[in-house]
Formats: sequence, C-alpha cells, structure tokens
Amino acid sequence: MKWIFEYIVAVNIVTFIVWAIDKVQARRSGQRIAEQTLFGLAFLGGSVGAWAAMYLFRHKTLSSKFRYGIPAIFVMETIFAVWLYFKFVI
Repeated sequence: MKWIFEYIVAVNIVTFIVWAIDKVQARRSGQRIAEQTLFGLAFLGGSVGAWAAMYLFRHKTLSSKFRYGIPAIFVMETIFAVWLYFKFVI
C-alpha cells in the first residue's frame, strides 16, 4: 500500500514540473509539451499536480477542455481510489 502513495506523490510532482516547463516554454515561444502529454500525466494519477499548476501558473485555464477535463479526471481518480480502498482494505 505504501508504494501506491509514493507513486501518487511522484507522479503529481512530475506532472506539476512538466506543466511549469510548458508554461515557461509558452512565454518564451519555445518547444511546447503536447496537450496529450499534459492530459496523460493527469490521467496517470497526476491530476492534483496538474490542477495546482493550472491555477498557480495560470496555465491552460482559458481552455475549457482543461478547465473541465482536469477536475473530471480528479473526480474519476477519487472515485477509483475510494472503490479500491473499500474493495481491498476494508
């Protein structure tokens, strides 16, 4: 069970950093990170990191697919985590 927590923390840190890099690149008109990658990291468990980076850096907040997509992924991950908890822990 400890490894799941470590994975979630790590993927959220990586996601946060990737979103920060994309924001810097957007300001510099540099090489951007694909939207599929940003969504993919959120879907792999990094939705909290993505959500935090969105609002901390004000990045992708005007895009409705990110504004609604990232919270939707978070809700799905939360439901899945609760289901796993009740299925295997209790």
